[in-house]
Amino acid sequence: MDGWIILDKPSGVFSKSAASRAARIFGTKKNGHVGTLDPMASGVLPVAIGNATKMVPFLEEHCDRTKEYLFTIKFGFETDTLDITGTETKRTDIIPHIDLIMENIPKFIGKISQVPPIYSAVHIGGRRAYELARSGETPEIPPRIIEVYELEVFDAIDDMCSFRMVCSPGTYVRSIARDLAYACGSLGTVTAIRRSKTSGFILKNATSLDFLENLFNNGADVSKYLAPIDSGLGDIPVLDLGGKSVKLYKNGGFVGVASDDGMYRVYSDKVFIGIGVVQSGILRPKRTI
Repeated sequence: MDGWIILDKPSGVFSKSAASRAARIFGTKKNGHVGTLDPMASGVLPVAIGNATKMVPFLEEHCDRTKEYLFTIKFGFETDTLDITGTETKRTDIIPHIDLIMENIPKFIGKISQVPPIYSAVHIGGRRAYELARSGETPEIPPRIIEVYELEVFDAIDDMCSFRMVCSPGTYVRSIARDLAYACGSLGTVTAIRRSKTSGFILKNATSLDFLENLFNNGADVSKYLAPIDSGLGDIPVLDLGGKSVKLYKNGGFVGVASDDGMYRVYSDKVFIGIGVVQSGILRPKRTI
């Protein structure tokens, strides 16, 4: 089977492991995923199964890349990983009042400079930052420009505060938590992260891994939870082929078309057959299904 399974990844599982488990349910080892989640984090993880893996680069480049997260900060201490799974490194008695938190939130909306956590997948000299950190080194990670579109508090009690954030790709929730706590003269550690939207997919349409595995183990039909290969590619315009052009295209040949230059989702009789690029009236295959 080929297509996308939109997982609600559980906390405590690596994204790669979750994708592999999902692929086994659908009878293949061939899989990929879009937008890695921290092991501690839960939420939306689009997983490509079988031939849908050919669409991963296009989903990453052309879909709605806006992400939404729900997360909770516990103020008063910081860990090496900036989340609750790490080892405490600093502590303070200063717990910011909600008014102070609200006063500082506007500083984190818009385009801002952010330094990713040392326990992250950022490449430093050909190695992942977390690999260096685990070996006892303290990697120097350069700041990057990210964009936060929305950041709001939806719950606060004692030393805990929960937020909803809509942001660009590359934004680290743990860094937002760290920097917001610093701005309030305190320290903060993330206790929960839940991604509610990514790549145009939302949490209410996601399926839990445990649910899928339970269905599979009981012999139920899991195929209805598999979304089509072309899911998430709606921003790319459609081009329909017919007759001999279909076979020519699927065999890697060039096809003359009366379409504007650009990238297209290519179909034959409503069946998705790949991604192509039109240049000067000639359709050239990029990926075929």
